Order: sequence, then structure tokens, then C-alpha cells
Amino acid sequence: MLGSMTERIALDLPDGRVLDVQVSGPADGIPFVWHHGTPGCSYQPADKQRVLHERGLRLVSYSRAGAAGSTRNKGRTVASIADDVAAIADHLGADEILTGGGSGGGPHALATGAGLPDRVLAVLAVCCVKPYVDQPDFLEGMGSANVEEFSLALEGEDALLPFLEADREGMIDADADSVIRTLDSLLPDVDRACLTGEVGADLLANLQGGVEELYGWLDDDLAFTRDWGFALDDIRVPTYLWQGSEDLMVPFHHGQWLARNLPGVVPHLIDGEGHLSIVVGAFEQMVDELVDHLPR
Repeated sequence: MLGSMTERIALDLPDGRVLDVQVSGPADGIPFVWHHGTPGCSYQPADKQRVLHERGLRLVSYSRAGAAGSTRNKGRTVASIADDVAAIADHLGADEILTGGGSGGGPHALATGAGLPDRVLAVLAVCCVKPYVDQPDFLEGMGSANVEEFSLALEGEDALLPFLEADREGMIDADADSVIRTLDSLLPDVDRACLTGEVGADLLANLQGGVEELYGWLDDDLAFTRDWGFALDDIRVPTYLWQGSEDLMVPFHHGQWLARNLPGVVPHLIDGEGHLSIVVGAFEQMVDELVDHLPR
């Protein structure tokens, strides 16, 4: 199944929007719906394809509403994603799915588990931000660029958009070295080491696709600082959490808090790993935990 074709779909949603979706892997495989980080897009990294296809799964990725290829859904909450994932699953004829997300995709993976309990077999949340509401220490330990970004998000769209436009300039035509400079305050050494070779090229492609259009990024930030639209207690499906101690984008205490507050979660709080390195080093292990929940 390696080297299988990736199909790109402009998916018409019930509410009239269009969602940019990519699908690869065995046609009869259960879909693994991956929620990209913030910013990000539907781009499928070769290493994720390899791990999932080898296990007989289809990798399904998409660009969140407002990112390139996906119509904006102004005012969306984190919970809004469940309807979009249901439409993807319907299109694929899939009654059951696995789902996972990294960074800003983590809350969206949790929202999918909460919103589609009859379809989601298991959830993976990697380097996932905790809710902002009622969490006064949310920004503690974040790199300065993220502190500024979230502070502007609290002021609203008009305050945040110019910041994102300026950040975009440092990413859109960048190579790994210039992205490292742009993200300087957010990259511990263990993450800088990931921005090389195939993995670095894939990370760059996802990031650059995610900043082509800014409303996906903007609306993610706004959604994170508001009520997510579902309660963590609503999650009734098996959930796996991974977080690294050296993460400067989503600090370790976010993972520690989620480990205490997600019902029945299996937490992996890993010493010495960062925001990027944990996925690079442990994605096979992450997927294998989820595969155990596939129907025999």
C-alpha cells in the first residue's frame, strides 16, 4: 500500500461550505481522521502515511474552515468540527473512524470524540492545549510569540489579524532556517533538530499551506480562547494523551491538567520531548494504541 495515491476532494458540506479533504491508503481501511495543528492544512506527511497504511488504515486529512480550500465558518467553536468530520465519514461511507490531532488539532480531536460517540472508536490528542476559560495559568510557560498571539486573540479578530499577517511573511516562502528564526521563542533544541530532512520538509509544507489563507488560523485562535462548545466530561470514548516536558508551544502543565480532567484518559507525559519531536519519535506507538480498538 506504500506509495498509494492521495485523493483530493472538495467536499460539499450540508451547510453550503466546502471542505478541502485528502485521503490515502487502502480503500477498505478504517479512516484515521487527522486534525492538523494551528496553523496547518490537509497536507499529508510521508511518515504519517507510511505508519497508517502499513496498519491497513486510511489517512484522512483536511484543512479546517477558513484555511486554503475550505470555506470560512465565522464564529465557529471547537465543537463545530464534529459536523464536518461526520460529513467526511458520510462521504467515505465509514460508520466507524479513529481520530487524532496535534497541537491546535488536539482540541478538535477531543471535540470529534465528544460529538460523534457512536462513530469514533478512539481519540489521540498530542501536545493538546487545555481550555482557556477558567484556566488563569493558560499562558504560563509559553514562548513569547504565543503569549502575544493569544493576548491579541482575546481582543478579537481586528487585533489579531495584523499579527498573523506579519507572522505569515516569515513563513510563506521560508526554508527551515528562516522558520526556526520566525519561531525562535517556541522551539527548544529537541524540536529544532526535527526541522531537517523529510520530516522538516513535511512540517514546512503543512505550515506554509496553513498560512496561505489566514482565517483558519485566526478562527482557531478565537475558538481556543472561548468556551469550546462541549465539556470534557462529554467524552465517552477511549482517549490517549501525549505531551512532552520541553514543549514551548503548549507547555507541559496543559498536558498534566488534561491528564487529570479527561475521563478515563491514558496519559503519556514524556520527559525531554518537545512539540514536534514527540510526534516524530512516537507516532507508531500512538497509532498502535488506537489500533487496539478496531473491530476484530
